[in-house]
Amino acid sequence: MNSRDRFLAALHRLPHGRPPVWIMRQAGRYLPEYRKLKAQSDFVTMVRTPDLAVEVTLQPLRRFAQLDAAILFSDILVIPEALGIGYRFRDEGGIAMEKSLQTENDLALLQPAGAIERLDYVYKALRLLRKELGTNKALLGFAGSPWTLACYLVEGGGSEEFPKMKSLVKTNPKFVHQILNVLTQTVAGYLKEQLLAGADAIQIFDSWAGVLEGKDYEEFSLRYIREVIALLPPQAPIILYAKGKSADAAALAKTGVPCLGVDWTMPISKVRALVDRPICIQGNLNPEFIIGKPDVAIQETQKILNDNAGDLGHIFNLGHGITPDAQIDTLAAVLDTVVHSGV
Repeated sequence: MNSRDRFLAALHRLPHGRPPVWIMRQAGRYLPEYRKLKAQSDFVTMVRTPDLAVEVTLQPLRRFAQLDAAILFSDILVIPEALGIGYRFRDEGGIAMEKSLQTENDLALLQPAGAIERLDYVYKALRLLRKELGTNKALLGFAGSPWTLACYLVEGGGSEEFPKMKSLVKTNPKFVHQILNVLTQTVAGYLKEQLLAGADAIQIFDSWAGVLEGKDYEEFSLRYIREVIALLPPQAPIILYAKGKSADAAALAKTGVPCLGVDWTMPISKVRALVDRPICIQGNLNPEFIIGKPDVAIQETQKILNDNAGDLGHIFNLGHGITPDAQIDTLAAVLDTVVHSGV
């Protein structure tokens, strides 16, 4: 059995005869039930409170019976927080870190000892979800890649271009590698605990892969993703998503992961053509289509299904996270299209 088939077998709760379907960041502000709950509690508190995290995780499954998996409600920044640097959401939008890493002296701000144990609230939420879901739905956990997490820590928050991190890569690569080494160990331990707590699969989000180009992507990101994977159990059910890197699908696949998550910048058939082995592909509808009318979203969904040409190694998903202005009726129409596709 190849790695793709082992991965699909690990998700034994998935349907047969059609692509399984889930939506990246499928819980969130587009749902009125989420907004109601968030009016009583802030985001970070919901993430840290297992009962609330479970409630938010289950909200989209209650509304959309077509979904085949529950995606843990959490955030990639729980790892920096566990290492000693918390995060918050700015009033004007975006993420702010409590502190930023600028020089080697700032490494002392990171507290790796006990960090994995400090994330116990995540494992509690997963164990509760495993009981709630039974054998009906798959359960997915996730973490940010070392590179993506390092971007937030150096920049001091979210950014489109991460200029401080780009500069540090050129001026002090040794310091960047020191940060990445700490994050690699923590990410690996965190994902291992998620599997033990009941996750059927885990996803690594290299959301800021596009900040790096050429050899820098290998040196500062892919190298550490491979190290994370090497620290996980053999043949672990891993999905690797690297935003903006579809053209590098061959290099991503060489990490050994059984499944690649892809954005909408390249058809699935072309991504597969770049990979020289059977692999599962997760993707790849542009989330902007969920903002518009159902008929257009249905057409684009059908294009993706047709392009996949019935390959069983396909999990239908968005090419990035669902947005707060997504239309519920449009999303429902997309899910119905996949469920009744007959492919």
